[in-house]
Amino acid sequence: MASERKFVTENIRRVLLKEYLMKRVGRAGFGGLDVQRTPMGTRVTLITERPGLVIGRRGENIKSLTQAIEHDFNFNNPQIEVQEVDNPNLNAQIMAEKLANALERGWHFRRAGHSTVRRIMENGARGCQVIISGKLTGQRHRTEKFKDGHIKYCGQAKLNFMRQGFAAAKLKPGVIGVTVQIMDPNAKLPDEITIFPPAPAPEAQVATPEVAAAAKADEKKAEEAVAELKRTIEGESSAKPKRVRKKKEEGEPQAPIVPGEEEKKIVRKARKKKEIAPPAAGEAIVAVTPPVQAIVVTEQPKPPAETPEKKVEQAEEKKKEAQ
Repeated sequence: MASERKFVTENIRRVLLKEYLMKRVGRAGFGGLDVQRTPMGTRVTLITERPGLVIGRRGENIKSLTQAIEHDFNFNNPQIEVQEVDNPNLNAQIMAEKLANALERGWHFRRAGHSTVRRIMENGARGCQVIISGKLTGQRHRTEKFKDGHIKYCGQAKLNFMRQGFAAAKLKPGVIGVTVQIMDPNAKLPDEITIFPPAPAPEAQVATPEVAAAAKADEKKAEEAVAELKRTIEGESSAKPKRVRKKKEEGEPQAPIVPGEEEKKIVRKARKKKEIAPPAAGEAIVAVTPPVQAIVVTEQPKPPAETPEKKVEQAEEKKKEAQ
């Protein structure tokens, strides 16, 4: 619990310091406060609209501020740094204080709210919301909201991109609270997607003399390699010459014929003819597909029917043979 109490007391001290500086530097346009602890001491960064009023003539105001921070709030060796706001119209705290001052001067709350929203949006904010609450027109408390643009109410986007300021306007009917919320102009929301166009095609490079010479040299090397390959192929073919049969010249004596050779040649030729010869008439070829073979089936011719004349001739021949 000791550590938690330490954090709570530290935060209370910072809130009290912020309220003190808002009262002390109200005319200069208080825009924010940042307190950082360093090894050399405490660095207090004060953001204002007009830094000259905070520093004062010859730094008198800033010296008195430093002594008050050191003695009243017990900060060790405070070093105050004053920064000027880049665009006061986009600072929520400064705009809230300006709206509260306008209400104290007698402006109508609707006119003041709309003018504040218009000024913020004209300076490039993504969105803006102004809430005025209190006794605006009668004895009953009510709340009026003025908004424009894109506003985030919750989530990480609200924590990252929404800036909030609060101020109070003291009027005769009572105190009116003013809250201003501004979305950062450079905010990139999660649903925003950037589509990049495709890269342009590379332009055709102008052929320089060096590039042309290199291309020619490559072509020459390729032609030489092809010629060398052709030579090697021709050399291999010439190394194995084909066997050429000599033609018989006229008047050349023939080789002596060995007896029995002619008969063997005739028999071989006859066998080849029988193997190659087509089937005779009346023969049918039956082909069996699995092993591709041809089966030759021969149909025997039926014997001719015996006529009575032939029977008479045969009987006469038998008689002659018997005599």
